[in-house]
Amino acid sequence: MESLLSSPTPFFSSPSTFVSSQSVSNPRPILPLLHRSKPRFEPLWCTMGQSSETETKPKETKLWGGRFEESVTDIVEKFTESISFDRQLYKHDIMGSKAHASMLAEQGLISVSDRDSILQGLDEIERRIEAGEFVWRTDREDVHMNIEAALTDMVGEPAKKLHTARSRNDQVLTDFRLWCRDAIDRIIASIRHLQVALVKLALNNEGLIIPGYTHLQRAQPVLLQHLLLAYVEQLDRDAGRLLDCRARLNFCPLGACALAGTGLPIDRFWTSDALGFSAPMRNSIDAVSDRDFVLEFLSANSIIAIHLSRLGEEWVLWASEEFGFITPSDSVSTGSSIMPQKKNPDPMELVRGKSARVIGDLVTLLTLCKGLPLAYNRDLQEDKEPMFDSVKTIIGMLEVSAEFAQNIAFNEERIQKALPAGYLDATTLADYLVKKGIPFRTSHDIVGRSVALCVAKNCQLQDLSLDELRSLNPVFDHDVYEFLGVENAVKKFSSYGSTGSACVADQLDYWVTKLEINRTRPQ
Repeated sequence: MESLLSSPTPFFSSPSTFVSSQSVSNPRPILPLLHRSKPRFEPLWCTMGQSSETETKPKETKLWGGRFEESVTDIVEKFTESISFDRQLYKHDIMGSKAHASMLAEQGLISVSDRDSILQGLDEIERRIEAGEFVWRTDREDVHMNIEAALTDMVGEPAKKLHTARSRNDQVLTDFRLWCRDAIDRIIASIRHLQVALVKLALNNEGLIIPGYTHLQRAQPVLLQHLLLAYVEQLDRDAGRLLDCRARLNFCPLGACALAGTGLPIDRFWTSDALGFSAPMRNSIDAVSDRDFVLEFLSANSIIAIHLSRLGEEWVLWASEEFGFITPSDSVSTGSSIMPQKKNPDPMELVRGKSARVIGDLVTLLTLCKGLPLAYNRDLQEDKEPMFDSVKTIIGMLEVSAEFAQNIAFNEERIQKALPAGYLDATTLADYLVKKGIPFRTSHDIVGRSVALCVAKNCQLQDLSLDELRSLNPVFDHDVYEFLGVENAVKKFSSYGSTGSACVADQLDYWVTKLEINRTRPQ
């Protein structure tokens, strides 16, 4: 059966093959991306006043309240509600309910007329939510109960049949997996946007040599393009991790009910197929208690955040007076309230800082899950805010990094003046001696003594005379000067993946093709 909804294939090529005993041979369509996401909302119990988007009305009988004689207190209700943040799941909750209602009708558990009433009511609720007309009620606890109660108010008796063979336990996991699946697609789109910005920055700075560093000490000359493409490679692995995570989370919990499944004749493969999942989850206890997919998603986000933080750190250093390698435009800089001369690369400092927040979201979930017995526990309500925060933060970090990359200029004159310091061509000189038949360790010693001679004379390796070089070893000849100086040194790199001009050109060609960048346009 075809999925109810579909979207274009992701633009990233498939990562390493994902093998699972749950996998099915036919790929399932992907749900469309969310058009918007709402910000985190503070829990109502820690705020003053009442949210304009949420109302507290006189208490009604809970949908689960048949055996209870007393209502929960206001403090308990405010502490346990989740509607202040899980309303973000409304679109996915409605999608899941539509699929579930349609399956119930297919199985004869509800009538076609009831199904149609439910579907029409859910359409109207979604319209009201999108139009800002829907009233979210804290006494209805969460997104699921708000929508179901509103549906009951709207269509009456048919709505009471919607929860047949379904629990909030499997319902929320279905919603959350659908949300995470869409969120991964959004993050991958943002990764691609940053990759394109970095490749275009590389294309605009062809041939520019910069000092390469190890231990933050000058090491060897590298092409700027080569360094920028290193971040592009890291981001590609980040996208691959997310795609792997997407494949593992794309199994459907719906129909697992509270934890044990149901004795009613439902068709879990029907709903799984309708929602674009690969298959139903095989074990009903696992289906409602698993948060592996959340941990994996947050872990992947944390690695992205670390990569972006390293990029941010590099650009913050390069924008300093001490380096002076880049100048950010005014449009991506901020000033000081007291020092009128200041121009700060604040966006990248915040990228560096917000990485701690994304990592903290992962640690929160790891701690939350470490001591929970099977199956569902209310603690797991706390899984959503860290995930919502992580996704919102990582997308913001990716977007502002791309914006920054599009608004910086490299100071070639300053970089050129910085290149002579540090004897960046020393390793290339050692390679020259190896080509002359001298063992590398001996070559290393000879070049070390050459550098010591330069330090004593306050000159560069290329400034040493042939006689001075031969005083260190007679193998030196006139062709040694083809290996000295940063330009010559870069030309000598030829191994696959190296910083040599031809190698870097090949790398650029690969990414231009993969990211579908039109090189004929002005960069």
